[in-house]
Amino acid sequence: MLISKEFNHAINLQIGREMEASNQYLSIAAYFDGRHLKKLAELFFKQAAEETEHALKFVHYILEAGGQLEIPALAAPKNTYATAEEAVSMAVKWETDVTKYIYELVEITEKEKDYIGREFLNWFVAEQLEEVSSMSTLLGVVQLTGDKNLIMVEGYLSH
Repeated sequence: MLISKEFNHAINLQIGREMEASNQYLSIAAYFDGRHLKKLAELFFKQAAEETEHALKFVHYILEAGGQLEIPALAAPKNTYATAEEAVSMAVKWETDVTKYIYELVEITEKEKDYIGREFLNWFVAEQLEEVSSMSTLLGVVQLTGDKNLIMVEGYLSH
């Protein structure tokens, strides 16, 4: 077995977090779709698919390393938003939190001298820079345009 019980457990928790993020992004996509903001909806549908892909990477790692897959129960996503800014702010917070969780996984591998696990996590560390940066940029654009001018964000996303 190439995975410790502690790292295995932590990855199982992360699988749940990734699936919760996917569900949350689906909810945000539906919010924008309901407001006829198709480009924003498309962006969050894509984000939902990416989060599911991330969860699957963790699943396959556990299985390949001889670990035990135990998918945790998932919390229901928030389904209503007062504004676009609230929805996008939630995404920024989520990606910032996920970065912290990835760092915690890295710390486990470093403590255990698990070089295979550490190498596996390198992709996620780099991915979080892109995720936090893109969501923070989107939040800035949404804040600049305001909720009444979101059609401008649609134009921004069309480029």
